[in-house]
Amino acid sequence: MSGATHDWRSDIEAASRRIHERAPYFLRETPLWKLPAEALGLQVRGVEGWLKLEHLQVSGSFKARGMMNRLLANDIPAAGAIVASGGNAGIATAAAAQALGVHCAVFLPEMSTEAKRARLRALGAEVVVGGEAYADALAACLERQRETGALLTHAYDQPEVVAGAGTLGREIERQAGLPDSVLVSVGGGGLIGGLAAWFEQRSRVVALEPERAPTLFRARDAGEPVDVEVGGVAADSLGARRIGAIAWDVTQRHVRNALLLPDEAIRAAQIWLWKELKLAVEPAAALPLAALQSGAYVPREGEKVCLIVCGANVDPATLN
Repeated sequence: MSGATHDWRSDIEAASRRIHERAPYFLRETPLWKLPAEALGLQVRGVEGWLKLEHLQVSGSFKARGMMNRLLANDIPAAGAIVASGGNAGIATAAAAQALGVHCAVFLPEMSTEAKRARLRALGAEVVVGGEAYADALAACLERQRETGALLTHAYDQPEVVAGAGTLGREIERQAGLPDSVLVSVGGGGLIGGLAAWFEQRSRVVALEPERAPTLFRARDAGEPVDVEVGGVAADSLGARRIGAIAWDVTQRHVRNALLLPDEAIRAAQIWLWKELKLAVEPAAALPLAALQSGAYVPREGEKVCLIVCGANVDPATLN
């Protein structure tokens, strides 16, 4: 499914049709907010920032697209759906399962936030917490899946999940045409895989990772996906230890730039988004703005830069 000849754009079109025909009220068409550079705290002349407010999605993140597509594209057994997640994929799977009336079990690492656990319980999911990192939660999830036969929804490395994420790129282009560049956070790679598969070479897709969770960056150094140690302010969302196989393939062909950002810049951008624009987002969603405000990514004069604001599952008390 991830080979160079695979027609990802057809998969993304099919995902969009499937979701809108079979679950028309589940996904929201999220706003695309255009702001001049100065409104984003930048000193670059003539730059236009497009904030894609995907944190307003029904489950609080872009993950709603891929998880619903995964469930709709498969027969769901009596045991329901099962997923391992840092939080957002679990919330999205639980929300999709609730909408479809099926059981959902979510396995979380201990680093997951209490806000995300509470949200899962409110959606009726069975919540299982254990292990230090995502990989540990995934191992426990896979063991349960083998025992029960539940439909496994991977947080980022399944074709239906990546194609669902790609519907975000399709929506951006339909709303406003092609941006010059798209700045996107990377964890396991489902989002950047979907966006790069949609935009291909038509827009510059830029991968952004925390310095303390550099899955794609280290894979490029090694020439293949490798395990990395993860931590830092965005680890609950971007805490995968290894870039997904699909994202690795797609980004090798369509993503030239992979940048690392320090926790301090990520946290500063997160607080800035709340104080200046009243956008309550999690650290993972702040990386695109952090890349601009820190100077890690310098846009050209006149560039249209799309910032993917990917998630809002955050405790508002941490933003003060």
